Amino acid sequence: MVWVPLKTTRTDRRAALRAPTTRCTTMSLEWLMGWSWSLDGLRDFIATGIQSFRDCDATALAAVGCLLVLFVWYCYHVGREQPRAYATVNALMQSAEANGVQNGYVYCHSPECVRCTHHDGLNQKLYHNLQEYAKRYSWSGMGRIHKGIREQGRYLNSRPSIQKPEVFFLPDLPTMPYFSRDAQKHDVELLERNFQTILCEFETLYKAFSNCSLPQGWKMNSTPSGEWFTFYLVNQGMCVPRNCRRCPRTYRLLGSLRTCIGNNVFGNACISVLSPGTVIAEHYGPTNIRIRCHLGLKTPSNCELVVGGEPQCWAEGRCLLFDDSFLHTAFHEGPPEEGPRVVFMVDLWHPNVAAAERQALDFIFAPGR
Repeated sequence: MVWVPLKTTRTDRRAALRAPTTRCTTMSLEWLMGWSWSLDGLRDFIATGIQSFRDCDATALAAVGCLLVLFVWYCYHVGREQPRAYATVNALMQSAEANGVQNGYVYCHSPECVRCTHHDGLNQKLYHNLQEYAKRYSWSGMGRIHKGIREQGRYLNSRPSIQKPEVFFLPDLPTMPYFSRDAQKHDVELLERNFQTILCEFETLYKAFSNCSLPQGWKMNSTPSGEWFTFYLVNQGMCVPRNCRRCPRTYRLLGSLRTCIGNNVFGNACISVLSPGTVIAEHYGPTNIRIRCHLGLKTPSNCELVVGGEPQCWAEGRCLLFDDSFLHTAFHEGPPEEGPRVVFMVDLWHPNVAAAERQALDFIFAPGR
């Protein structure tokens, strides 16, 4: 006999609460007697189970044992694994609200940011990040990155003045100021097919300039002359949620690009506006692992981009690819009545950076590492 407690209704419980104390004592005695019977039943049940186990086929028992060992190993492996220090752009869009967003633009507050802070221990930090990645995944395919980090100081100091990335130089990459459209053909064609979509969202944003000097979400950059405004969707690997919500179709387009850099501090996507009479001072980009893509949205006359001493002109609806680790500048010398020069800028992987290297660089240069 196995004792099973009876299910009582709410009415029965209320009646029991109103019953005299003697009745409660009687019920307790009955419960204890029933429990002793349940122990006998439990003992019989265990004995029956043990006998059944002995009668089982040895092959079935071995299979169950193997599955149990695999399950224990899996639990140990998952519990031991550390969470990744980086996330995709879609995930960052959900979490970046809490990360220093001012006027719709992400400002870096971390003294550890390798993109914004230069310090003597940078190479040691990068090497530590590489070791952590290799320990967690593999050293396979890490030769160039290991070589670059180990001799970073020599590479940056010995580079010719025409190309001097400010933060990280990956050796043995083909070097040229401009790239052909075929370098990232899929993404170039996708951006050009969506030219009208991006242009319409820009025009909606730009209407706000008639009401105030610097609308929310825009950033003014320092220039020797004129005005240079940028509206970031992704800034140094960090998504700007408020700005992305104002350009939803353009933001979704980023997710369709195969080579967009979205998981490390070298990745950006923004609308860049130069007013007439603006000159951007010559400068170098932070790294040679990316190529910068400009999709022309509005291209007045007398506007040029000069990279490594070679001038090029933008064209509406067409992409221009260049390596911004070369010394480069841009200017708009067209008449005021033609309006601003506008491009949609997005950073793509250099075509000669292998997939394994991209994964490692995303880990090493993850935002906030």
